[in-house]
Amino acid sequence: MWFEILPGVPIMAVCLSIPQAATAHINKFTNGHKEKRIAHFHYQWSLMERDKCISGVNRHYVTKGLENID
Repeated sequence: MWFEILPGVPIMAVCLSIPQAATAHINKFTNGHKEKRIAHFHYQWSLMERDKCISGVNRHYVTKGLENID
């Protein structure tokens, strides 16, 4: 019957979610606990370049609060 597929559904869901979770954790640990920023459009790229200039260390992933900007 149709209910015989129910045990396989959670197993499939877990197997499909493992690569996504692993990728997120690997990126988190390799990028200094920050999520990877991807610039698909010119506006996003310009924001990353702005953040690189603002950070003071020429890296877009080093954040600096607005109160510390000269």
